[in-house]
Amino acid sequence: MRRDRVAGAALAAQSVSFGLNFTAGVFFTPVSAAYGLTATTLAIAAGLATAVTGPAQPVVGVLLDRLGARFVLLTGLTLISGSYLALAAVRETWQFVAAYVLLGGLGFAASSSLAVTTLIGRAYGDRAGPALTRASVGINLGQLLAPWAATALFEPVGVRGAYLALGLTGLVVTIVLAGVLPPDRGPVRAPSGTVALRGKGRVLASFGLHSATLYVLILLLPKYATELGWSAVRAGRLVAVSAVAAGITALVIARLLGRYPPETLLRALHLVRAVSLLLAATATDPRALLAVAVIFGTASFTVIPLTMALLTRDLDRTRLGRALAPAWLIHQVSAGFALAVAAAVHAQTGSYRGYFAFGVLLSLTAAALVGRPAPIPTLRKESAR
Repeated sequence: MRRDRVAGAALAAQSVSFGLNFTAGVFFTPVSAAYGLTATTLAIAAGLATAVTGPAQPVVGVLLDRLGARFVLLTGLTLISGSYLALAAVRETWQFVAAYVLLGGLGFAASSSLAVTTLIGRAYGDRAGPALTRASVGINLGQLLAPWAATALFEPVGVRGAYLALGLTGLVVTIVLAGVLPPDRGPVRAPSGTVALRGKGRVLASFGLHSATLYVLILLLPKYATELGWSAVRAGRLVAVSAVAAGITALVIARLLGRYPPETLLRALHLVRAVSLLLAATATDPRALLAVAVIFGTASFTVIPLTMALLTRDLDRTRLGRALAPAWLIHQVSAGFALAVAAAVHAQTGSYRGYFAFGVLLSLTAAALVGRPAPIPTLRKESAR
């Protein structure tokens, strides 16, 4: 029963955290008109927020181990929801950037996958893989509902009203979760198991390359679609299309984990992502971006729980926060740097095509870095005995 509450709460928390984080890109085009901000300013703000999230991961990891995943997760959800309330009220460019970067960046750092992985890892141990994958459906649910709500609100209440409504919704969900999540278990005085991510450098590097295309495509795809001729509302719904594909894939992958090791599934997903980025780089009609959204969504978000399943093997559950923090530091810094590079490419060429083409190479490299699934057969043989 306790595990069911943890997994369900994790799904809802990721719906809020990732929903608000990735819906930011849907606001870019209408915000440019309503707030007088350039596309470069918005891309840089997104990059800075992601960069702030990265260095915050080691601190978040320590807090997760000392204060508990429940407290950190709820605090992060409050901050990221509050960022939307602040964005509804700002009047100056620096205020927008500050709210986006500090409240949004720090809120996402404390409420995203590091906190959720720690929460589920402590509840499920080495069997966390399927639970992590099922909980990741929350990422896709938030990515589906939040952009849809934002685009539906733009005309009746405006950009500021949409920010306000989404922020208040996030706070309401956070209050409900505060009543649902069980208290953290007390600290174990004599921890056992591995603390550091020794011998998992290739997986970490692959994870960093994954984030170098994940955030760029999800945040900038709506803007790219408007540049090819679509309206902001229609372009924003590409994020929802991607979310539906990702949610279906997450449920399928959760079942496939019983038959195939994570490494095999990860390589396949990275290769599919390369195909979607190639389509994005060569698209001349915005309708082609529908295929991009479907294919990229299918092969992107599920990479996160599969990678976490690999990284949490044999780790000490009482120190998961600190042990996994380097993975999320790499992930977020890579994403922030990638957004900055994509913004620079756009400033020089007027398009994101160049970076999407580069992303094909990054995805192929990520697939090559995933290690062989040697440990899985061994575990199966031992369990069969």
